[in-house]
Amino acid sequence: MAERIGYQTHHFSLANPQGEGQEDVPTLLRRVADTLDGLGAIEIRDLILHTDLDDEGTSWPSVTVYFDYDEENPPGDDMTGG
Repeated sequence: MAERIGYQTHHFSLANPQGEGQEDVPTLLRRVADTLDGLGAIEIRDLILHTDLDDEGTSWPSVTVYFDYDEENPPGDDMTGG
């Protein structure tokens, strides 16, 4: 039987609040950048832009970021990972 190899990473997803401006990708990317700045030294594994539609058919993008903390900067009590 083959040895099972596993890997875990942290993640978070962000979208603009529903309503006026929910489809504003530049604002969403600024919010993602602010969140990344707040996490400190991390290594980004993947960043994915999703586009869904709300009940009215309006575009509602979101971003999911997969990351790992720098080994020299593990998460503190105030840091959260997915």
